[in-house]
Amino acid sequence: MDNQMEQDNLPVWAFEKIEIKKPDPKWKDKGIREIEQLYILLLTFGVKHVEHIGSTSIPNMPAKPIIDLMASIPSMKSINKIVKTLNSHDWHYVPPELDKQPWRRFFVKVKNDKRVAHLHLMSEGEERWDHFLKFRNKLRTNTQLVNEYAVLKSDLAQEHNNDRERYTESKTEFINKVLLT
Repeated sequence: MDNQMEQDNLPVWAFEKIEIKKPDPKWKDKGIREIEQLYILLLTFGVKHVEHIGSTSIPNMPAKPIIDLMASIPSMKSINKIVKTLNSHDWHYVPPELDKQPWRRFFVKVKNDKRVAHLHLMSEGEERWDHFLKFRNKLRTNTQLVNEYAVLKSDLAQEHNNDRERYTESKTEFINKVLLT
C-alpha cells in the first residue's frame, strides 16, 4: 500500500520511457543555452564550471533528447538554497535517497511533463568529474566508439525501455572500457 501511494505521488516524467533519437545538431546549442542559464542561476553559490556531457554533447551520437550537464560547487552547504533557486526555473530536485548516488545532487529540468535536461551537481574535486569529461572527449574523437556506443544504447533502450536505472547500469561496462583506453 505504501509503495503504491509513493508511486502515485511521483511525477509523470519519473516514468518516461527511454527513447533514443537520431542525432540532432540543435542539441549543441541547447546545451550552450542551458549552461549559460545555469551560470547565471548558480554563480552566487560559487559555481565556476558547467559542462555539457552525455550523448547529446557528442556529434553524430543517437541519444535520449535530454541535455546532460554537470556543475561543480565548492560545497553542498547551500543545497537548500540551490534547490529553491533551480526549482523556480523548472528544475526538479531528486533527493539523494531517491537518486542513490551520494556523490552528486541530481536535478531534472521538465517541460510539458517531459525531461529536457539533467544536472549532476558535484562538489569540487569529485573524481567522477574527470571521468565524465574523459569519456565524452574520447567519444568526440573516435567514430568507432561512437558507433559501438550507439548500438549498445539502442539495444539497451529496447531491453530496459521502462527502467532508467537498469539502462544506465547496463552501460557501465562499456564506459569503464573506454575510460581504461
